[in-house]
Amino acid sequence: MIYLIGSIILTSYLTLSFKALERLRISSQQAIVFNYIACVVTGSVVNGHLPVGVGLLKETWLPWALLMGIAFISLFNVIALCAQKLGVAITSVANKLSLVIPVLFSVYLYQERLSVIQVLGIVLALVAVLLTSWPAKTGTMQVRATSSKWLLALPLVLFLGSGLLDTLVKYVEQGFLNEGNKNDYLVTAFGVAALAGLVMLAVQIITGRQTFDPRAVLAGICIGVPNYFSIWCLVRVLSDYGDRSASIIPINNMGVVLFSALMAWLLFREHLTRINITGILLAVAAIALIAYG
Repeated sequence: MIYLIGSIILTSYLTLSFKALERLRISSQQAIVFNYIACVVTGSVVNGHLPVGVGLLKETWLPWALLMGIAFISLFNVIALCAQKLGVAITSVANKLSLVIPVLFSVYLYQERLSVIQVLGIVLALVAVLLTSWPAKTGTMQVRATSSKWLLALPLVLFLGSGLLDTLVKYVEQGFLNEGNKNDYLVTAFGVAALAGLVMLAVQIITGRQTFDPRAVLAGICIGVPNYFSIWCLVRVLSDYGDRSASIIPINNMGVVLFSALMAWLLFREHLTRINITGILLAVAAIALIAYG
């Protein structure tokens, strides 16, 4: 139970931290780059080695690690933008309801069956994403919706991107990974994300589109270490409840949605309309139906 609580708190912390970066006027893009460097260092220290060398080039999972690394940093930037522009609660719902997509792919790839209740949960999930993202008629959200209507597409992009990433993780885990190489795969993917981010950041600094902010290094460490351990806790949860993983992941997601929304209201006084709150409640109901249907 302690690892489940740890996973919920640390995962929620990641989304909340992007809101804090906006308040502190620290570049989220720079912080994300140093976050992945911190993930690589943390993973290597915890597991006692850094996966480098010629042998790495022979690993069958290497192309998937390259793809996942690019997906990691791309999706993290979407999460940061969504949290800062639309709010933590909306971001958490769009991110965690993405479990719908790997469920659907499991039906297609592995011939798993869905019950009527699970299908209802998937429909509710789609409605929940729409309602949670619905802009207010007055206030900041209305101004943002008027001036930048493309922002309203962010939850959908996050929903699809996170779902496809989870599907990729499941596919690679079942086809290429075992207990002996899982950490090497994860640290390699983090390393690819860090390298891609460093290249993009260097180009932007050289061309004058960004100015390096030393505070982003500390911010990246403060995000990266919890980021690594959020995954570590989830892996421990799945290991401890291996026979109940189908329900543990949705329970974890429900906890993240509710805890993130609560902390966003307490810490940042995020405003949610009745439609948004209805969407959050539908999200929790959808996750429960998918898990226990």
